Amino acid sequence: MVSKTSKFRGSRTHGRGKKAGRGAGLRGGRGNAGLHKHKWISTVKYMPDHFGHRGFKRPQSVVVGKVTMNLSEMEESLNALSKNGFAVQKDGKWNVDLTKMGVDKLLGSGRIRTPVKVRVGEASAKALEKLKKAGGEIAKE
Repeated sequence: MVSKTSKFRGSRTHGRGKKAGRGAGLRGGRGNAGLHKHKWISTVKYMPDHFGHRGFKRPQSVVVGKVTMNLSEMEESLNALSKNGFAVQKDGKWNVDLTKMGVDKLLGSGRIRTPVKVRVGEASAKALEKLKKAGGEIAKE
């Protein structure tokens, strides 16, 4: 039995044709090589959105992210807030300073039973309504 190598001794390409023996020559390159050239039809057919930009990134000077807090969150964390100096209890009524804490807006999700006077930049209509019902109020900045 003669080995394949010795069988092809003297035949420049060993039976593989001109380019098949050189790396990824037979398949037209490796991976996405040639998508703009010889593989263009497959690009148009199967990957039409492969090239080009989609969407845009909004400038950070325009993007505004408000720090929010819900009523129920505030009520649950009253003791923790008082330890950090953001809340003080006087005559059974809490005074909470959310602006000092870095909260921009108070939202009205959840229940509140404790009368609280809150200092905050903004508050939703539902938050105002629930706070008044519980005997509290908002001191806006």
